[in-house]
Amino acid sequence: MLQKLREKTSGKIASAILVLMAIPFAFFGVESYMSQRVETYVARISQAPSWWPSAPDVWPLSLLHTHHDIDADEFRRRLEVARARARDEQGDKFDAKAFESVDNKRKLLDDMIDEQVMRLAAEGAGILVSDAEVRAEIQKIPDFQVDGRFNADRYQMLLGSQSPPLTPLQFEARVRDNLQFGLIPSRLTQSSFVTGSELDRIVRLLGERRDVSFVEMPPAPVDTAPVSSAEIQAWYKSHARDYRRPETVRLEYIELDGATLPPPVVDEAALRRRYDEQVAKFSSAEQREVAHVLVQVAADASDAAKKAAEARANKLAAEARATGADFAAIARANSDDTGSKAKGGDLGWLAKASLPGPVGDAAFAMQQGEVRGPVKSDFGWHIIKVNQIRAGSQQPFESVRAQLEAELAETGKDRAFNDLSGKLVDAVYKNPTSLAPAAAALGLTVQATAPFSRAGGQGIAADPKVVRAAFSDSLVQDGTASDPIELGPNRMVMIRVLEHEPEAALPLSAVSNAVVAAIRADRQHKAAEAAADALLKAAKAKGLAAAANDAKLATAQFDGLERSAAFPPRVLVDAFFDAPRPANNLAEFGKAAVGGRYVVFEVRGVHDGDASQVTPEQREQLREQMSMSVGLEAQKAYVGGERARYRIEVAEDRL
Repeated sequence: MLQKLREKTSGKIASAILVLMAIPFAFFGVESYMSQRVETYVARISQAPSWWPSAPDVWPLSLLHTHHDIDADEFRRRLEVARARARDEQGDKFDAKAFESVDNKRKLLDDMIDEQVMRLAAEGAGILVSDAEVRAEIQKIPDFQVDGRFNADRYQMLLGSQSPPLTPLQFEARVRDNLQFGLIPSRLTQSSFVTGSELDRIVRLLGERRDVSFVEMPPAPVDTAPVSSAEIQAWYKSHARDYRRPETVRLEYIELDGATLPPPVVDEAALRRRYDEQVAKFSSAEQREVAHVLVQVAADASDAAKKAAEARANKLAAEARATGADFAAIARANSDDTGSKAKGGDLGWLAKASLPGPVGDAAFAMQQGEVRGPVKSDFGWHIIKVNQIRAGSQQPFESVRAQLEAELAETGKDRAFNDLSGKLVDAVYKNPTSLAPAAAALGLTVQATAPFSRAGGQGIAADPKVVRAAFSDSLVQDGTASDPIELGPNRMVMIRVLEHEPEAALPLSAVSNAVVAAIRADRQHKAAEAAADALLKAAKAKGLAAAANDAKLATAQFDGLERSAAFPPRVLVDAFFDAPRPANNLAEFGKAAVGGRYVVFEVRGVHDGDASQVTPEQREQLREQMSMSVGLEAQKAYVGGERARYRIEVAEDRL
């Protein structure tokens, strides 16, 4: 039998079949081997090769695609920055629950996706940002300025105070990146324009006024008519989604809050040690207000040119040292430094590290008012004058003691929280089917929530991350504890589902009263709308005033009502201006629902805004606003077009 089997499987046809069967196994085997990794991205931007832009992103063709991931940690860092900014701006009005909403997180992620897409577009277009552009952008940042000028010491100090600290090279790389990916969108915005005829049209529309008459309909009588069983059954059946009990869970949980931990003891030695480590933070370097005259010499200049430059520098130095010499005038007339020449050579207040080595050494060895030079640097010859000297300072230990104590206490709290949370996680993972053993071992308390739906509840159940975890399949089906859930800085919780009630239809017997009330409210609404429709029909036939008089209803009117009017209610003003313009001296009629009641109205006349009444200043301001609006629309369209070139995948469960 084995011989026959060998003969059957050794032919050409059998060999071909085996090869064909091996191909998919090989591919799927390789894919399975290569995909044994945990994905951490919240968004993936996939780019097909330029020579095959329509290549599908499926195995094995996915190997041809370039993937650009937005990592979950990167998203979390951006989210924390946005949270801190929102909390600072809104103060007591800050709503943590609203901030943590999926819509808000998705908006933030979309912004990050747009940035990455613009970055790819800039790279594809070969856009480069020079060092000079980066320096100019940094020097324009107000936080780095003192008395309206860029201050190198403040720049270094603020970078060092970031968490984690940034080096100038790291910050410059960030600025360069932002300038690069923002170049095309910003230029689109700046290049937009509005024609004179477009501006006139907007002026006419914005200044438009309307003459309107209207009648506010009385509320329809409360419906008390009987509701039949058939009506109840039909309403209940057609509105079944309105009468369901939501899915609910009840949790047990252990919460850790670093703010409730006892403050650590801070000893004198630790305070002294921290002061010594951070003494630079409490010190300011000596600064000098320096002016100079530069005689520039190229590195590859000839010997004759170098000697001529040195001779010129010596002549200018002698002239500057002469009694009564005007250094600023000499600099304006002779300096080769285009940046400071117009300012009389003034370089502003500088620390020693901000000046080229030999120039810094000379400037910080001089007396106030002294002129020295020429001094050689890589740029050429400098004649230097020190206008003013500002001594460095250092805050004594005692003056910053309270600050050091607060910092060490906060650091100790962080350490204690991290230690306790690590022990809690380890203890829960050892017995994930109950939180009680871990709580007993660490002296913590197990708490429980009331049942709540996917809309959230009170306490920790108001946090979207807790709600999302509580209704996850793993926690509902397995009854095991969750991973630690971060509620805020130094605040976390671990939860376990105690009870789960699936969504279910509420029986008619339990909601019959609500069904009857809904039917009667619907009848009342329809009766009110029918009365408004009847009056509207009569108004179109004989005019609103006559129709209202017949119905014994009062008519109100506004002549010259403006679009920006604060009264009547906004929804009514919008309805008045959304109505077509009267044509052939015939009024336009309409109706609008306002606060549960109907208003029937008549637009009697329209008066366009008068462009001649707009001052040149107002006209220019309006032009700038319109240009900005048009530019932003162009920018939005460009970003949308670029996004369409990529396949974008969002991992909603990692937000």
